Amino acid sequence: MTKPPTPTPPRLTRRRGPVSLKQRIVRRVLMIVPMAALVFLVGRMGWLDQAADKLTFSRTSWFDNTALVEHFRTIVTHNGMTSDSKDCLLFVLNGNDPPDATRIDVMEKHSGTCPGDRNTLPHLFTLRIDRIDQTAQTDWQSPGVFRPLPR
Repeated sequence: MTKPPTPTPPRLTRRRGPVSLKQRIVRRVLMIVPMAALVFLVGRMGWLDQAADKLTFSRTSWFDNTALVEHFRTIVTHNGMTSDSKDCLLFVLNGNDPPDATRIDVMEKHSGTCPGDRNTLPHLFTLRIDRIDQTAQTDWQSPGVFRPLPR
């Protein structure tokens, strides 16, 4: 008496052979290169700066001059108010203003890697900050006439 052959259970996955070292290296390179390009692109577009600013700037930061300057440095460079890089801008706070209302003069710096005549410090525009209401106005493109900051 012969036994009928037992059916083999169906496989859910395909059995692969061993992976060579060369295949592993190629797979990792194919993953790392696009990821590095994406990180570079995100950094160049300024999205990391904007994300960090959103995470770190809070309601109490309006009363901290350093945090306020860094916040407006990010805003000014990313909303098209200036084509200069963040490092080439100089923010000068007026020390005679009352603590709740501050004026910040934004100037173009010409030193280090920033291009231009080293003997000049051109005034770009002024920011008028109301710390209590947490609002900002600028005289960008219209000196002396203040309007809300462009978004």
